[in-house]
Formats: sequence, structure tokens, C-alpha cells
Amino acid sequence: MCLIVFAWRPGHTQPLVVAANRDEFHARPSLPLGHWEDAPWIVGGRDLQAGGTWMGVTTGGRFAALTNIRTPGQVIGPRSRGELPEQYLRGNLPPADYLAELAGRRADYVGFNLLVGDRQALWHLNSHRGEATELQPGIYGLSNAGLDTPWPKLRKARAALATNLDPATPENLLALLADPSPAAEHELPQTGVPLEWERRLSSIFIASPEYGTRASTALIRHADGALDILERSFGPDGPVGEVRYRHPPTS
Repeated sequence: MCLIVFAWRPGHTQPLVVAANRDEFHARPSLPLGHWEDAPWIVGGRDLQAGGTWMGVTTGGRFAALTNIRTPGQVIGPRSRGELPEQYLRGNLPPADYLAELAGRRADYVGFNLLVGDRQALWHLNSHRGEATELQPGIYGLSNAGLDTPWPKLRKARAALATNLDPATPENLLALLADPSPAAEHELPQTGVPLEWERRLSSIFIASPEYGTRASTALIRHADGALDILERSFGPDGPVGEVRYRHPPTS
């Protein structure tokens, strides 16, 4: 997962609104949004290469999402980052306790941002900083650096989210995630990858033959605990499927 913009608004009729693009090599196998056979209370996509997930929820109200941190020369940890959201979703530790336990072993993983929450709280951990933070109500963005790092695509996506609230709809959230416009040359961040890749990675939606946006996900949690999720999947040649999940199901 490489771009997440979200509104955290406890007490609102839509306390959690998330729009997220997962960017990955097209050759990496994965499953789209759905109930997990071995953990049917979890709903999310699933990585079939290393296991785990990039974003998921539980029917009991837990939420987790992950982005990688793009920094040259990072030490590659021995464990897959995808297990971090999975462990939280499978467990029952409160968000703060889970991140406190994880902070001591974060060196097992290459750099990551992790969001974990439930219906009462939402927390963030950046593995390079190592200090978990409880998020206050607001509109936030995560890409491949710190929380709210002002990369052009993050600023644009966060501003678009702000204009698509009250009420948010899954369809409008997917529309903001579909923007393929690259950043202007003078706005490109310098993250240690070649200039061609900086251009390619600077758009909200990334399209190329070998690497790009594999899934766009819109998630809305309502005050009564109901969930509405719409996910669209992509291959190198365009859309390949769409999944709608509602809990409880509509009649």
C-alpha cells in the first residue's frame, strides 16, 4: 500500500473514511478483498507471496493498514511487513498495546508505517521513529515517508478527500484515487530512485506495464459500526475486477 488518505472523526456519522491505493509489481500474486478462509472475521486483500495483507478490517471493528518507507540503503529485515496488519487483525490487543509491543521488534522489518485502530481509537507507528502516536480527529495522509509528508500526490489526494466528505461515498473515493496526473518536475521529491521512477511514482494512480496501482479501496465505517467497502483491482492493461463488501449485508 503506497497511498492512504483518511478522515478520523469520532462521534461523526462516518467516523472513519479511507481512500487507499496499493502499488505493487503486477507479477506479485495476491487475492482481492474478501473474507479469509482461515480467519473469516477478517476482510481484506491477501498477499500470496509472503502472506499477510496491506489493509484489512474485522467484523468486530478493528482496522489496520500499511505503507512501506522508501529510503535508500535500508537494512532489509528478516520478516515480511505484511504480517504486521495481519497480527493485529487476528489478535485482541488494544491498538496502543499492540504498537508498544511491536516497537521493540520493529528492526525485524524494513521501514514501514502502520495504522491500527478500533471503534474508539486510531494509532500510527513509523518504524524509523519508533514512537507510536494516537491520532486526534482530522484528515491525514500516508505515502512512503512520514505521516503527512507533503509529497505532491499526498497533498492533492488529501485535499480531494476533504471535498468528498459529509457524506463520503465509495464511488467518489474511488474517483479521487484514479488521478493519473504526475507531479510537476520541480515538485518531485528526491527519494533515492531514478528520476524516471520519481515521475512515475508521483501520481495518485500509477500505471505501467510492470508496476502500478493494483487495488484502489474505499472504506467507510458508520457510527453504528456498519462497514461499506468498495475495491477495484487492476492489471497492467486496466481494471480486472471489483468487489463490494457491506457489513451487515444489505437485504
